[in-house]
Amino acid sequence: MKKLVALFALLLAAMALAACGGGDDGDTSAAGGAVEEVEEKAGEAKDEVEEKAGEAKEEAEGGSAGSASTLDFEADPSGALAFTTDSATAKAGDVTVNFTNSSPVPHDVAIEDSSGETIAETETLAEGSDSTTAELKPGEYTFYCSVPGHRQGGMEGTLTVK
Repeated sequence: MKKLVALFALLLAAMALAACGGGDDGDTSAAGGAVEEVEEKAGEAKDEVEEKAGEAKEEAEGGSAGSASTLDFEADPSGALAFTTDSATAKAGDVTVNFTNSSPVPHDVAIEDSSGETIAETETLAEGSDSTTAELKPGEYTFYCSVPGHRQGGMEGTLTVK
């Protein structure tokens, strides 16, 4: 954005110099060329700003700037029956699920659709990490630990896919 402001200021200065050139020696080609160059640079800067803004908006809406997104889940490091979050958001499409468990209590993370079918699940592990990938459509999902008794103990959350 700073580049765009600087280029705009340079454009205004070049136009002012061209307008105030004075004299009638007829050589205004240098000023005209400078104005054209500044206008071109300003256009490029504007395009770059718009592209970055679009990427930032897409990331803010829950995904990365691309067709795939990544979810990071972590079991409570103290070994409690909990994840470090009880809600998550992802962009529809191929989603990589990264799970980290730094406690000695075995946990995993599974994703269940609205019909109760488990559609993705990591390995059950203690003091380690694992990943899996799932094709997710827009909607509400539940993520949970499938170790017997853990989900019932509160180790679950809501995943919203947009």
